[in-house]
This record gives sequence, C-alpha cells and structure tokens, in this order.
Amino acid sequence: QGELVESGGGGVQPGGSLRLSCAASERFFSYYMGWFRQAPGKEREFVAAINRSGGSPYYADSAKGRFTIGRDNAKNTVYLQMNSLKPEDTGVYYCAAHHSGSVYYQTSYEYWGQGTQVTVSS
Repeated sequence: QGELVESGGGGVQPGGSLRLSCAASERFFSYYMGWFRQAPGKEREFVAAINRSGGSPYYADSAKGRFTIGRDNAKNTVYLQMNSLKPEDTGVYYCAAHHSGSVYYQTSYEYWGQGTQVTVSS
C-alpha cells in the first residue's frame, strides 16, 4: 500500500459528477496536497491544491466553478468533488503532496499516488 492512494474514479456521462478521494499517510498532515491529471497523449497538468489547514484552495482555470477540493485531516483524506464533467476532463487523476514551492508546478510535489482513471463520455 502506497502512502497516497486515490479512489473514486470511473466512467460518467457529460454533466455528471464524481468524487475522488486520496487516502494519505498521517505524516502528510503538514503538507500541501494537490490533484493533477494526465489526458492521453498530453502532459500532466495541475487541477487543484489545498493548504495544510484546508482553508485556502487553489484551482486551475479549467476547474474553477466545477471542482471543489477539500481535506479532512482527522481522516487523513483529501477529496476532489467534480461536477459538470466534460469529455476534456478525461484522464488519470493523481494525488500529490508537497512541503514547499508553488502549488501549481508538479516539480514542487515530492510524493505521488498511482492515479485513478476518470472517463467522461456519452
């Protein structure tokens, strides 16, 4: 079992919703947590991130207004609620953790999960 384990992916029709979860080891309590995604044939891109306390979320423009990131430090879990899904949201979604640096750049992140597939298709 890895230190970051994603779940909740699957297939959904356009306009539908999914809730991704990332179970994290307890030591990530003091880390910023982020979600990235990688579509087929494309580079991995930033989706959302949240600070240590859960009070400051960050979103990619493509996610604003549709996705919500949250964390429950008591349960060592990070969530990504995705609504109004579009086909272009299809990809493998990764949970990641970092201690410093910009939340927007994957090079800032030290730990990664294995990813969970999200497919949005009619």
